[in-house]
Amino acid sequence: MVWTTPWIHTWTERLTLFSTLDFIALGLLILAWFWIGWRIENPRSDRPSVSSLMADFRREWMDQMVTRDPRIFDSQVISSLRQAAAFFASAAMLALGGGLALVGNTEQLAGVAQDLTLSSTPVFVFEIKILASLAFLTNAFLVYVWSHRLFGYCSVLMAAVPNAPSDPDAYPRARQAAEINITAARSFNRGLRSTYFALAALAWLAGPMALIAATLVTTAVLFRREFVSQSRAILLESPARLHQVPKTDAQS
Repeated sequence: MVWTTPWIHTWTERLTLFSTLDFIALGLLILAWFWIGWRIENPRSDRPSVSSLMADFRREWMDQMVTRDPRIFDSQVISSLRQAAAFFASAAMLALGGGLALVGNTEQLAGVAQDLTLSSTPVFVFEIKILASLAFLTNAFLVYVWSHRLFGYCSVLMAAVPNAPSDPDAYPRARQAAEINITAARSFNRGLRSTYFALAALAWLAGPMALIAATLVTTAVLFRREFVSQSRAILLESPARLHQVPKTDAQS
């Protein structure tokens, strides 16, 4: 005789409220989130992403900081990066609060979603769909907070860089600051990607096909910005090419 606890039986019944296409769409969302993050952070050597290119510029920034006197510009830049991380962390927290309040009162949202899908769906289904978006927002909030803290660590390391470029600790300290800066930026970018996919997850309210479409569009947008954008082409230009002054009509 097999004994089953009531809560297992209840959740088994509730899972039947979702179709196979719902599970496929949710799996595609999670898989796309993992894949685009891995692809951006581990690009091919012959096709670097914008994030990897910016990591090189962050290292160069810290090398230039060693000989910059005074270093007011550097402190202003790191301060603006910390403010950006704090802003997005606050925005994610507000969105989480609004989402949790919505989970407790899904009747009105269910009515709107049912108008879009032209079907009658239990409120529990809409609660799960909202929670899926909140899961991405929770991850975004956590990595935004960690990014803010890492930028704080970076500012301390920058302050520890000796003022004399001839000091043997100057460039090693600058390299440490650069690597912490890169780690903080990586966490910030992960937070942004989680925010994008949190917005994509909201399309699930309109049905699994809408979620699949939103996932594909979000992934394509992120891929384009990292690998096919005009900003990436500019970052790839060599300094020698940038130093060339184009001839005007009068000169030619």
